[in-house]
Amino acid sequence: MIDFDLTEEHRLLEQSVREWGAREVAPRIRQLDREHRFDRNILPQMAKLGLLGCSVPTQYGGAGMDYISLGIVSEELEYVDTSLRVIISVHAGLNCLSLLAWGTEDQKQRYLVPQSQGKQIATYGLTEPAAGSDVRGIQTVALKKGNSYYITGEKMWISLADVADNFLVFAWTDMDKKKARDTSGISAFIVERAFKGFSSGTLKEKWGILAGNTGFFKMEDMEVPAENLLGREGEGFKIAMFALDQGRYTVAAGATGLIRACRDASATYALERKTFGQRIAEHQLVKEMIAHMESDYQASRLLWLRAGALKNAGRRNTRETGLAKWFSTVASERAAGDSVQIHGANGYSDEYPVGRFYRNCKGAVIYEGTREIHKLMQADYVLGFRQDKPTRCELPAITQETGDRRQND
Repeated sequence: MIDFDLTEEHRLLEQSVREWGAREVAPRIRQLDREHRFDRNILPQMAKLGLLGCSVPTQYGGAGMDYISLGIVSEELEYVDTSLRVIISVHAGLNCLSLLAWGTEDQKQRYLVPQSQGKQIATYGLTEPAAGSDVRGIQTVALKKGNSYYITGEKMWISLADVADNFLVFAWTDMDKKKARDTSGISAFIVERAFKGFSSGTLKEKWGILAGNTGFFKMEDMEVPAENLLGREGEGFKIAMFALDQGRYTVAAGATGLIRACRDASATYALERKTFGQRIAEHQLVKEMIAHMESDYQASRLLWLRAGALKNAGRRNTRETGLAKWFSTVASERAAGDSVQIHGANGYSDEYPVGRFYRNCKGAVIYEGTREIHKLMQADYVLGFRQDKPTRCELPAITQETGDRRQND
């Protein structure tokens, strides 16, 4: 039986992140959103709190917290704004935890340590202009010549694309397997912005997560040292899917925070706004929407806590994490829509935060596995069409009593 009671350390972390967000970001987020501006000064503040290396061991520059802590951080940050949680998702989840599990000791010292300390910012590059859910459709290639790989390709819809120092990039290294669409021909690489042939830009046309940085990057015959190959050649697809398990976990917890933000904003407004001589909180259909927000919040929280407990135990959690991501993101879209409805015409204005919640929630229903992909995955698990196989590398488990990490057998 899993104990879902948070420890005193968890409660202190929750309080610390909540107070920081309310003090340092919440008063400015409306303006940042309106200006479509990413505030880089937020990053050193998050680093000072230990958030950028939240679940990375202290020996690699991290805070040494468990995976439940990573979920708490994600939920509290998205309560303020989705752009904050996205930083954790791509930097700490998709990138840092992948390096922790798959990186060599040299790679961990060169990249994971400074990233965990917040001295360098990292992100993840899988999606391309013509390839999202269909990973086999990526066109980026890496040709080996001597002791280097030369990468050519473009990645699109990349969070922190114009901010990050380091990138986890996926490319075909076996052209025959590329032609056959065999994912064992994909490899993973650690790429630096400073590498010759690298360039990036910001996407200006998005309508959500406006206080975040989203963009693209291009690689033109970019030389990457062979020692920057992450894992073995041909393990790129496995690493990409492993990374998504970590990213989806933070997305699930973050969406839970967004549901809570919708619930709280709606309850506050419903108690203040009057129609037909009474507060709208007394109207049954308004109560129904708020009740759904509460039930969705509680269910979503239990789902990500379940996934986090499995991570702490060192157990495979692709199924549970996927379910948490699917349920919570779809629920957040419903909560955001209902919160706008409760606010009426005011909800259609950026004078109130619920319009921002509505614009922000949609992205998570699409990225890191669309709701349709996750729906199919869950059905396949039930029907026996899908079974998770052990991978060569996994995250170290964390014992509940001491917080110590142990490698999986």
